[in-house]
Amino acid sequence: MSFVKVKEYFDSLGLGSRVKEFTESSATVELAALAVGCAPGQIAKTMSFFQQDAPILIVTAGDVRIDNKKYKATFHQKAKMIPWDQVADCVGHAPGGVCPFVLPQNVKVYLDISLKRFDTVYPAAGSDHSAVELSPKELEQYSLAAEWVDVCGEPVPKN
Repeated sequence: MSFVKVKEYFDSLGLGSRVKEFTESSATVELAALAVGCAPGQIAKTMSFFQQDAPILIVTAGDVRIDNKKYKATFHQKAKMIPWDQVADCVGHAPGGVCPFVLPQNVKVYLDISLKRFDTVYPAAGSDHSAVELSPKELEQYSLAAEWVDVCGEPVPKN
């Protein structure tokens, strides 16, 4: 159902053709990059955390990890991920399809600056078989992001 709502949202913006649904899984960065046909860094992974017991989402480039020191400096508390079995209830999308669109009103979205090095990024579109093609500026606009943050380390080298 989440995919349908996200697709309807982008249809209402005239951008429905940018929402892609795949037969193969896009639940991980690696699988999403294969499905989309892009570099893993261009996958805009959406991670869910508790911030003073309220859910927040942080969207990062697919090839970076949260830096705990930067996170704490930005949010003034340790990073506390939402447990897997609570994610869907808290943010409206199940793990593997969590995205920064069509969210409950109490969920704030933050975008990590690691995304700004790409012209095009691909966040999920509400399911573990989907993505939507956006520029970082469009991602900021359509996710209704609270702000850009710097909470990730350097890109992880490819093995």
